[in-house]
Amino acid sequence: MAEARLQNRVALVTGAGTGVGRAIALLFAREGASVALNYSRSRQAAEEAVTQIRAAGGRAISVAADVSKDAEVRAMIESVGREFGRLDFLINNAGWSTPVPHRQLEELTDEIWNKTLDINLKGVFYCVRAAVPHLLKQPGASIVNVASVSGFTGLASSLVYAAAKAGVITMTKSLARALAPEIRVNAVAPGLIRTHFAGRADADPLFDTEQRATPLQNLASADDCAASTLFLAADANSVTGETLIVDGGRYTLGAIR
Repeated sequence: MAEARLQNRVALVTGAGTGVGRAIALLFAREGASVALNYSRSRQAAEEAVTQIRAAGGRAISVAADVSKDAEVRAMIESVGREFGRLDFLINNAGWSTPVPHRQLEELTDEIWNKTLDINLKGVFYCVRAAVPHLLKQPGASIVNVASVSGFTGLASSLVYAAAKAGVITMTKSLARALAPEIRVNAVAPGLIRTHFAGRADADPLFDTEQRATPLQNLASADDCAASTLFLAADANSVTGETLIVDGGRYTLGAIR
């Protein structure tokens, strides 16, 4: 049997307990990587994913850290290094948002501004900064940031969430320049996905509305985003500074209303 393509390599996925992060962690594990699943609040979900990976013969740990806190991020990176002895892939997926209508400017409080930017934007930087010394030791190391199509469109659960994701997209370019040639840095930008992110319910009519308006007539899934992340992390050897939109053509083909 052929050796799995990520055998003997190590990935850290932030916000890996649920949704897109969980799908990424499970896919990297299936491809042979040892995986560290970070969580902040979703401990049970992260540990269930670890159990699933181990039951399939893989190696995985869960590690708690709030990515908006530099000290916790540094401790997380060191913990992964001690456990697995190396780090090859950093996947910055952790995110947070709360719905605020864009016209309701007074409702966009400093608390919401700070929490959104701290987790979605500053947290990416903290994780990269802490991980770089470890990544530099591994040929072929790479970083993938999970942004959002909202970083291009400005359409999002809140105005500040869109601004934060736009920041992730531009920071991806800056980091790609700064860390070349040793470390590639790319991003994926999902469109609307059927998850509970930002408090959405399974029956939210927005899902069906957006699916009908999507050229492929189907919303991208968490697994679709995971596959795109794996491609950028492990296969796209000549790609850096790129943001890959994964939205069924909704934004790419000009289908925004």
